[in-house]
Amino acid sequence: MNYSIVFYIIGWILNMEAAFMLLPCAVALIYREPSGWAFAVTILASLCIGIPLTIKKPANRVFYLREGFVTTSLSWILLSCIGALPFCISGYIPNPVDAVFETVSGFTTTGASILNDVEALSHCMLFWRSFTHWIGGMGVLVFLLILLPMTGGSNMNLMKAESPGPSVSRLLPKVSSSARILYLIYIFMTVVEIILLLFGGMSMFDALTLSFGTAGTGGFGTRNDSIAGYSIYCQVIITVFMILFGVNFNVYFLILFKKWKQAFKNEEVITYLLIILASTLLITWNARQSFSGYPEAFQQAAFQVGSIITTTGYATTDFNLWPQTSRTVLVLLMFIGACAGSTGGGVKVSRFLILIKTVAKELKLLLHPRSIKKVRIDGKTIEHETVRSTNVFMFTYILIFAISMFLLTFDNYDLTTTFTAVAATLNNIGPGLELVGPTGNFSFFSNGSKLVMIFDMLAGRLELFPMLLLFNKSTWKKF
Repeated sequence: MNYSIVFYIIGWILNMEAAFMLLPCAVALIYREPSGWAFAVTILASLCIGIPLTIKKPANRVFYLREGFVTTSLSWILLSCIGALPFCISGYIPNPVDAVFETVSGFTTTGASILNDVEALSHCMLFWRSFTHWIGGMGVLVFLLILLPMTGGSNMNLMKAESPGPSVSRLLPKVSSSARILYLIYIFMTVVEIILLLFGGMSMFDALTLSFGTAGTGGFGTRNDSIAGYSIYCQVIITVFMILFGVNFNVYFLILFKKWKQAFKNEEVITYLLIILASTLLITWNARQSFSGYPEAFQQAAFQVGSIITTTGYATTDFNLWPQTSRTVLVLLMFIGACAGSTGGGVKVSRFLILIKTVAKELKLLLHPRSIKKVRIDGKTIEHETVRSTNVFMFTYILIFAISMFLLTFDNYDLTTTFTAVAATLNNIGPGLELVGPTGNFSFFSNGSKLVMIFDMLAGRLELFPMLLLFNKSTWKKF
């Protein structure tokens, strides 16, 4: 383990977080809110740790996959702990476990909250809460790739550790160039959404915070009723952008460089859109009696399907009251998730495609043992290593899910609440069903259960293995 480069990068992460906190400080000045001083104190604390770690550049700047996983995990943990300080210092969330839960939920773009009254928070706290979604959506370490040149395939190793999906590929010869373009696309789409929401009569503050939540597919809102109080126009705009941010950003990269054929024949994106369409139509028909007519049912179904499959977690209605079939569809969408390479969570559509095609291949081999069959996506053969890692991921995912659910049962809540609470946090969704439905929150869980779900949120965002490697003794051996 090259500890010097790990600490060096963590130092830069903390310095960046201090820079990010200047924005809620500015919001506090605009609205003349005394709670802004909590961010000023946190900025000083973050810089006191970060600057000493970055003053001296490490002699050995080689950065391999092991360092990538460890740095990613530790960075996200520290980022969340430091980011929770303003909530504690200001007194809005006095319980440190609750404050960390809320902040981890923000950075991992989960959107699960322990707050009973969101509207009681000051503007600067609401802004920071939503801004953590935007920071965590594309990944703060991916942003760091633009700034810090490293050696030994280091950029790619860092990107692999943080980027969602079964595999990560270079879009350009330099990974830093790929990261720069992806971030520019991310910023451009966020700005477009803000402008469109402003056209719908939304205030600048709400347009900013809700766009941050949509872009990061997070789901923190500024009102207790989430998105229900806004116009149909604003709800439609948010629906469209939730779905767009759930698309693999490589597709936008290909469109930008006019590689139309590759972009529009992406099997994962086509499957993703078909799942959304089929789910929306099924819920529209099944839950039609909950609305005044088919148009309203379709619009509300499309919003919730887009919100759940992209793991954004916004709500316009209490889907906890929908028929059982509609609720079951939403639970299934929680596990499918968005596309790989997007800001969405969940298992990812690409993994399900690989698993389904692997099963189909095995069935054909049973009938024709001597035939040679390959798993293909977009006409390209999927490497055995990718298939193997997908299988291992799914087993690990089920194991973590089962252990987490067992630990939460000690709080003695009903099975649906416990099951969907784990599903909502491990898949980075936000709301579940019953007590953790769209009108509920996670405040009633014990501190122990909240710590389990904090781990689940981090593990879900970082694709499980970076967090698990922290508990492996050989990870920490110095070379």
